[in-house]
Amino acid sequence: MPRLCRNTSDTGVYHVMLRGNNKQDIFEYQNDYLKFQDLLYQKCHPQDFNHNPLAPCCVVYAYCLMPNHVHLLIQEKEESISECIKSIAISYAQYYNIKYGHSGHLFQDRFRSENVNDWEYFVTLLRYIHQNPVAGGLALRVKDYPWSSWSEYENLRCCPMPFCAVSSVLSRISWEALNELVNEPLPKTSRILDYNNETTIRLNEEKIREFICKDCEFQNPKDIQTLSKPERKAVLKKILDFGGSIRQISRLTGLSESIVRRAR
Repeated sequence: MPRLCRNTSDTGVYHVMLRGNNKQDIFEYQNDYLKFQDLLYQKCHPQDFNHNPLAPCCVVYAYCLMPNHVHLLIQEKEESISECIKSIAISYAQYYNIKYGHSGHLFQDRFRSENVNDWEYFVTLLRYIHQNPVAGGLALRVKDYPWSSWSEYENLRCCPMPFCAVSSVLSRISWEALNELVNEPLPKTSRILDYNNETTIRLNEEKIREFICKDCEFQNPKDIQTLSKPERKAVLKKILDFGGSIRQISRLTGLSESIVRRAR
């Protein structure tokens, strides 16, 4: 069955979400987040081979890089939204696969998008995207999360590669008003790319340790090392399905991250 064409936004602005295949983490370490930021920067500020500036491929108004998915508030320019996101996804997947020895799809299917055709919804998305880490249990406050565009809006923490169209947004709404809105939680009933289903709360390591000892029946998580390969893989997959990240499981069990990753 052929894929349906995406609906075209009247404004050229879209809310885009990329998610890891089977909800797997797509960012393991700080350099991974920085790599994705650099790819976004290159799309907003492209150059030719002589480092002369070219017309922007897109404009990014907001972004949030979560461990297993990405949210973008983005406007197409020299490239269509499909061309732009596909290029970023391919480049990042190549980087990730080489770095971690990963094979297969990194991202789940095509990226998802919705049209942003009015200012009211644009502001709602500014709030939603920046509140994602708080809703997901990764930060207590919006400003505490380092991998979103709020650092550019706040202008209090140094951003290594600013590329968001902050001034364009702040020409339509004051910083004070935006700051107040962004720090006021959206109702859970808001339907934004399946709001209630996409932001899962991260488990702390104590919860994962408890699951391993109680549900998997191990006295110590490191006892998993004594299992045969098929048994170990089955147990690791069970812990991954429970919600443990690769890094968390590696730390608790003493197994290498590559072994945990292969259990997927």
